[in-house]
Amino acid sequence: MVKYYRIRMIHNDLNNSNVDIPLPEGYYFRNFQAGDESIWADIETAAGEFTSKDKALERFMEEFGGLEAELATRCFFLYDENDKPIGTSMGWYDEDFNGEKIGRLHWIAICPSHQGRGLGKPLVARAIKRMQESHQQAYLTSQTTSWKAINMYLDFGFRPLYTFEDCPKAWELLADKLKHPALIKD
Repeated sequence: MVKYYRIRMIHNDLNNSNVDIPLPEGYYFRNFQAGDESIWADIETAAGEFTSKDKALERFMEEFGGLEAELATRCFFLYDENDKPIGTSMGWYDEDFNGEKIGRLHWIAICPSHQGRGLGKPLVARAIKRMQESHQQAYLTSQTTSWKAINMYLDFGFRPLYTFEDCPKAWELLADKLKHPALIKD
């Protein structure tokens, strides 16, 4: 069990990310459409981000209510071979990240029954590809307990961003756990 710490990561050159990662056969993406907040809430709840679908829907409306036109080009759903939605990602943005408008890799989730099937990288790549259209940089927030995802974000070029008081402890823990080349100090 990995101790929980909040973390942030930054990518300073999104155009330097490989986004040509194919989906396994039978899977496909679909962009957000009106009414899809329920699908988003189901996936995020199944992935453990919320304790109930109602809480997920409430958060969705707080954060994205009225932004349906932007969601249509920035929120993606991953479907399985049975046309069931099993994952979601957003190539979102932040209007004021240290005074700049930059991309935000946001709300990445895959239903537990489909995790470990090589779907995470294509799902993240889809969101990064969208952000490349509008942003040079992007950031994300996560937690040390999502160390497998953090390893993947490092592979895409995201790097530690020290914004919280316990970031040094968090990144030391992750460096020890992941042994990722990007975290190894010379």
